Amino acid sequence: MHSPVDSAAMARRFNPRGTWTLFQKEVRRFLSVIGQTVLAPVVTAVLYLLVFQHVLEDRVNVYPGVGYTAFLIPGLVMMSIIQNAFANTSSSLTQSKIMGNLVFLLFAPLSAVEIFVAFVGAAIVRASCVAVVLYAVGWLFIPLPLQAPLAAIAMLVLSAGCLAVFGLIAGIVAQKFDHLAAFQNFFIMPFSFLSGVFYSIHSLPEFWEQASRFNPFFYMIDGFRYGFFGVADAPIAHSLGVVTLFFLILACVALWMLRTGYKIRS
Repeated sequence: MHSPVDSAAMARRFNPRGTWTLFQKEVRRFLSVIGQTVLAPVVTAVLYLLVFQHVLEDRVNVYPGVGYTAFLIPGLVMMSIIQNAFANTSSSLTQSKIMGNLVFLLFAPLSAVEIFVAFVGAAIVRASCVAVVLYAVGWLFIPLPLQAPLAAIAMLVLSAGCLAVFGLIAGIVAQKFDHLAAFQNFFIMPFSFLSGVFYSIHSLPEFWEQASRFNPFFYMIDGFRYGFFGVADAPIAHSLGVVTLFFLILACVALWMLRTGYKIRS
């Protein structure tokens, strides 16, 4: 049996109501501007689909029996997941810094883990909403059933979690929105476009094919494609392992920043 002191200490370490409240606040924040946070990314992805489908449908061969449009849709869905999971946490923290209301979060009886769970959970919800809407729109172009749904769901959650944590780190480091733009322009966009969204890495020269295998975004997109086609450029176990390791590394960094108050208590 735990003593009252031990129980009180445990209660201070875990605050489910506070975590749920912060999670709800973050979800309501992006739902309040759903046209910008969910519908706009879908429109952008559909424009990519229309352009690349028209130009490359009959010119690019990917997996046997898989047309280019079918190949392209999961890549665009995952690219949208990556961008929106990152944007949700990074913009929320940076906006709180600029508006001066981050202090209310610091005064709340929430631990670093609870803040982490609430922010990352809300970002995964936003990314999932974008993915579901975009997948539904993709059916207007071509039916795309899931061959390995558990693999697709696992890659969605892990990938969204990775970029949500990376967004948390970026939001902690950034002092203004220009700093977030630097993260977007020099990390998120280049790594997304060079990860095989629009092509199979087997079509690349040897050097660039091997270089692509050092890009964690490649494993997110490739593993997600496996969920649709049952085939991929890399073994699904390898992709899951790489993305999981990437998440754990980022999570350790983000939790250290939250626990120490790095860049958020000054």
